[in-house]
Amino acid sequence: MFRSLRLHNYRAWFFGALISFIGQWMQSTAQSWVVLTELTDGDAAAMGVTMALQFAPPLVLVGVTGWVADRFDRRAIVAITQSALLVSATAIGILLLTGVMTLSLMYVFALVLGLVQAFDTPARQAIVTDIVGREHAQNAVALNSASFNMARLIGPAAAGVLIVTIGSGWVFLINAATYIAMLVAIAVMRQAELQPRVRMTRASRLADGFRYVGRRPDLIVLFVVMFLIGAFGMNFPIYASTMALEFGHDADGFGVLTSMFAIGALVGALVIARRGQARLRIVAAGCLLFGAASLVSAFMPAYWAYAAVIVVIGLGLVMALSTANAYVQTTTEPTVRGRVLALYLAVLMGGTPVGAPIVGWVAEHWGPRAAIGVAAAAGIVGFAIALTWYLASGRVSRAEGRRFAVEVAPTRPVEVVTAGAEPEEFSDEVAGSSPIREEFEEDARRASPDAR
Repeated sequence: MFRSLRLHNYRAWFFGALISFIGQWMQSTAQSWVVLTELTDGDAAAMGVTMALQFAPPLVLVGVTGWVADRFDRRAIVAITQSALLVSATAIGILLLTGVMTLSLMYVFALVLGLVQAFDTPARQAIVTDIVGREHAQNAVALNSASFNMARLIGPAAAGVLIVTIGSGWVFLINAATYIAMLVAIAVMRQAELQPRVRMTRASRLADGFRYVGRRPDLIVLFVVMFLIGAFGMNFPIYASTMALEFGHDADGFGVLTSMFAIGALVGALVIARRGQARLRIVAAGCLLFGAASLVSAFMPAYWAYAAVIVVIGLGLVMALSTANAYVQTTTEPTVRGRVLALYLAVLMGGTPVGAPIVGWVAEHWGPRAAIGVAAAAGIVGFAIALTWYLASGRVSRAEGRRFAVEVAPTRPVEVVTAGAEPEEFSDEVAGSSPIREEFEEDARRASPDAR
């Protein structure tokens, strides 16, 4: 389960990321509190504007940020972005402590944070494979997810206590200090133990990521499934808050439901960490588990029964998300990995602004249980899409000699040649590899001898 932690570089990265994640959850909680209570009188629309400004840049700049992650040293990118986030958090904290912060200034900082995170996220995602290699990629991605959900348990609770005791401004300053952990982790990495990086050729373009995904039917299927999950499955705050009110609970009840979800998410991340190769069938299974558990939760008659089912919902959702992330990283050509990851994140995150208003409207007019039914449908439809692709591609067949049993075609190595790089082995789940191989063989012929 923890095999990636045997590597010095990943140990440094893991603990640095864990500390940074805790700080980010603290800041996220404090930011919401400041906008709603200190800069406005409970204006939810202002909070919506703040979130839109922060989440818009990763979607708008998806092509550029992925290209940057592929073109330049990812450790340098992360060091620069983490330093910028440190400066931003420090500035917000000082402005709050001195009483100078205004809602307009917070909007500006939200946009700045969004711009920085737009470049930070693809580089941070792609650097994991640089640190551990393809062999441990799924384990490392799952452990990253585990650290993120551990931070989700710790950060908001710590922020709540600190806001009451020392003030919201100090929370931002503490978060600024946590970014130092990431900078230290990058500094202590051993260069010799990093995976050799395949550099782009001069002919590489921003659109190569779109072209690459367009020739990978398995990635198209994955992106469609993840869009459904992102749009209708990742609106947990809407479901949990409305169901808490449904059962007669206030903010404390909502907090308990959030913790129960985080527990399930943490378990799901650790379950995936035990597995070897990332496969689409696990993404499909996670979607089915998420959809089925959501459907069951919509009929729960009591608060604690609903809270118990939420653990399973978190487990299924993170199983799907962690495996999908690892699948993209381990089956994507190294020279376009950053751009493909940026597209994946844009699809996943971009679905939420689309689905959230729909889910909110359903909850308002037909109640929270109907809204949860929308999430359940998204999970089940996602599973059906993945299953249909498996059946249509001929990868599922009846098992010989066993009744009522099926088998999935075994993995066969497929060589994909990168410009100036050694051939890599890809799973047979990667459909459409022939045109990709031909395209990158052509790049390899054009590349100079020192392309690596």
